[in-house]
Amino acid sequence: MGNKLVGNHIRRLRFDHNEMTQQQLADKAGVTRQTIVALEKGNYSPSLELAFRIAPAFNLPLEEVFFYGDHTKK
Repeated sequence: MGNKLVGNHIRRLRFDHNEMTQQQLADKAGVTRQTIVALEKGNYSPSLELAFRIAPAFNLPLEEVFFYGDHTKK
């Protein structure tokens, strides 16, 4: 099936939302700042549960925060 990963727009979204810090997002999602760092770097694909906790932090649906496979960042 290939090496496609779940990608995201978290870094851009944090800055679009009053320059939210990694720690602020981590607190809202109930994870460590290191988890947010790994997500932003593309080193970690979130669980479905975590994705559902992160998207509301930006008041966006999942598909505007996360994508699957090759995708040009907005």
